[in-house]
Amino acid sequence: MSSTPFSTRLFAAVLLAVPLAVPAAETLTLERSLELAERYSPRLQIALAEVERARGGITTARAFPNPELEFLTGGVRARVPGTSSGQGTSIAVGQPIDLPNHRAPRIRAAEAGLEGSRYAMQEARLLLRADVKQAFYMVLRRRAEYELALDNQKLLEQIKNRIELRVKVGEGARFELVRSEAELSSAINQTNSAKLRVTQALAQLRILIGAPLPADIDVVGEVQPVTLADDLEPLRQQVLKRYPAVQQAQADIRRAEARLESERALRVPRPTLFAGVDRDPEQQRNIFGLAIPIPLWDQRQGPIGESVALFQQASAQSERVRIELLGDLEVNYNRFNVATQQIAAFEGGLLRQAENALRVAEAAFRFGERGFIEVLDAQRVLRTIRADFLNARFEKQSAAIEIDRLIAKDLPGDTK
Repeated sequence: MSSTPFSTRLFAAVLLAVPLAVPAAETLTLERSLELAERYSPRLQIALAEVERARGGITTARAFPNPELEFLTGGVRARVPGTSSGQGTSIAVGQPIDLPNHRAPRIRAAEAGLEGSRYAMQEARLLLRADVKQAFYMVLRRRAEYELALDNQKLLEQIKNRIELRVKVGEGARFELVRSEAELSSAINQTNSAKLRVTQALAQLRILIGAPLPADIDVVGEVQPVTLADDLEPLRQQVLKRYPAVQQAQADIRRAEARLESERALRVPRPTLFAGVDRDPEQQRNIFGLAIPIPLWDQRQGPIGESVALFQQASAQSERVRIELLGDLEVNYNRFNVATQQIAAFEGGLLRQAENALRVAEAAFRFGERGFIEVLDAQRVLRTIRADFLNARFEKQSAAIEIDRLIAKDLPGDTK
């Protein structure tokens, strides 16, 4: 057995998430994953359809009301001597008038709806890219955990074989062999569980991408080095300035305000102009007129009250979005800093000390100065530290992904 069962190079390979065994027929990088997700994911297609629906709403808002054609005919019977009987006909055309104070706020509301749907599509893209990144690195994380579990299993197999040999020659206790077999069984179960988590992470990544991928595709990537500014305030300003949900909330306020203005304007009834011809066997009459609904029973108090409530709701929603985004930023900023400190502690000597402790315990066990329990305890401590180191690396990466999403790092400068 080697005096260094967990070499530095092996652990670096685990952190960089090298392939498990034989390279797959195809590889999937992070950039390729993002490209496929933006092309195939139904989430973006749903958001795009919402934009098209809002664009159709503008067409509807700008449309003028259709004219109405009325045609009446029937028999005319004479009731006074000297008048003629025959066929009577009445033709009339009515054109509702779209008043400017009705039309303008309706169009503004539709335009604000289109603007909000565009911001919603941009947020959907940011969320999709962040989710794909998280799922991609989760595959790497689960794969690295599998590598650690597999290496731990191999180490216990070596220890178990050595103890078995010592028991056969009468130099070791049977109890140590039983204990080593139990530890090995536990390690095998942990390895199988870790392998299952790799499969689950791959399945989640496939779901997010939404594209048909080969069954033997291999995820290839590594943890990226990331840094953040020491001051949180510039990040807060970027979130409020760039994140689409903030602009969408403002667009929703403008839309609700325009709807309220439209409902108030509709208290003035929309008139309808009429022109027609009325013919009977005796004469023909040309008719011109104006029809105006009388707001006697319905003065639109209900729709106006609903619009006021919607405006208040949009305003409160805007504030809620602002608070939640800044809260998410602060949480992930703290996550990033804590993970950075943990990594510094591990790299500053904690990991090396655990490796040295295991090396000393192995040497003492090999020369019969220590028992199997001491080696097992040292190995368990090292495994825990390396697992925590691994978690800190990926936790830092996860927090960085969320911060990049909140500051809209992947968003083009033009929000239109």
